[in-house]
Amino acid sequence: MAERMLKFISLPQQTPEKRAAADRREDFHEIYEEFAPDAAAAQASRCSQCGIPFCSVNCPLGNNIPDWLKLTAEGRLEEAYELSSATNTFPEICGRICPQDRLCEGNCVIEKGFESVTIGAVERYVTDTAFDQGWVKPIRPAQERAEHVAIIGAGPAGLAAAEALRRNGYKVTVYDRHDRVGGLLIYGIPGFKLEKEIVLRRWKWLEEGGVKFVLNADIGGAITFAELRKKHQAVLIATGVYKAREIGGPGAGLPGIVRALDYLITSNRQGLGDAVPEFDSGLYDAKGKDVVVIGGGDTAMDCVRTAIRQDAKSVTCLYRRDRQNMPGSLREVKNAEEEGVTFTWLAAPEAFLGDTQVTGVRAVKMHLGLTDASGRQSVEPIEGSSFTIKADLVIKALGFDPEDLPGAFNEPQLALTNWGTLKVNPRTFETSLPGVFAAGDIVRGASLVVWAIRDGRDAAAAIHKHFTAATQAEAAE
Repeated sequence: MAERMLKFISLPQQTPEKRAAADRREDFHEIYEEFAPDAAAAQASRCSQCGIPFCSVNCPLGNNIPDWLKLTAEGRLEEAYELSSATNTFPEICGRICPQDRLCEGNCVIEKGFESVTIGAVERYVTDTAFDQGWVKPIRPAQERAEHVAIIGAGPAGLAAAEALRRNGYKVTVYDRHDRVGGLLIYGIPGFKLEKEIVLRRWKWLEEGGVKFVLNADIGGAITFAELRKKHQAVLIATGVYKAREIGGPGAGLPGIVRALDYLITSNRQGLGDAVPEFDSGLYDAKGKDVVVIGGGDTAMDCVRTAIRQDAKSVTCLYRRDRQNMPGSLREVKNAEEEGVTFTWLAAPEAFLGDTQVTGVRAVKMHLGLTDASGRQSVEPIEGSSFTIKADLVIKALGFDPEDLPGAFNEPQLALTNWGTLKVNPRTFETSLPGVFAAGDIVRGASLVVWAIRDGRDAAAAIHKHFTAATQAEAAE
């Protein structure tokens, strides 16, 4: 081990080459180049193979990171892929969009002078290589089962559950309201972070493995929830959370103030070649406009970097806390700054200016106060510190809440928590309705893709246990 590993002492940290900011502003292609095989092996060899791998501990999926890094360093890439995919349904997606600086890499035990291992880039490289080499085989269950499971939602939680259930031999049908598979992976995340072909490749892979998809599905409308339950032995709800949090204040309803997800979906659809009247009309097109994005999460970063690529005149991110307290990835902040985004820290909107169209945002400076119950510092406005930022387009990226699923599905018996998420038994993932399960953001609240994958896998295991117990009970009778 010592021969091939522990190279962090002599080998500096190196990520794959980033395209020049001026070039990447011009398109929606991914900004990182592929690792060369030698470079990937060299970076993997920097792993210290520590006794307690905090990278794995702090990965929601518990990925066996040191082990597949060692295999990569030794050139055993097919084995590295097998190990990586054993715990992660979509390693190539997590390698691209996970905030590694806050999870695995951020908890690497290599001290800061030497810098952490570039885990995400190696993870992406290993899986992309596996696809290129034909090592990623369609799902072939050892034994087919009679039970049929419906999954509502083709996002990361639903797809992860579909893969796990299909592997156990269940018949799986995934229903989704959109016309493509992927949920926010395809419509919410821009191509410069995750190119659409990566998601579409997994769609094809799942279909080849026997998973069926019903798209443009109107659950609660054309397809009633009762009908769905009757047709399938179990139903898993994995719809995610899409309801945008709103902002008040004078002028909040002015034209030109839009929701982040509407903006991103429009941009992604336009990039996919769809006819998008809202983009063509200029409503969701930042070209030539002064753009202000309100928020500090990853969605806000997606919006500011999309606006840059749409050739906005200027792009400003307004966030009420400072850089260190941003919920989004600091790596994304750096990428946005390189591309020309201006960050106005410790500032919050108090009014929106304009008569028939927004023309500006009046903001007030903030200062950080005492730590609140959540562990974050409170923010308080500084009296008399108001200032104005010019804006033709204001994008609200303030987070997401759950939609009213009992109303949408016309199923009032679906119990909710005080936060509006679906109420489930934490051990079995079962909702208030027998045989109906739920997982992902619709249970957890808005969170990371990697947590959605974890929840989907855990829910699939719970459903398998549910059916296994039922089979055993029948056999005992």
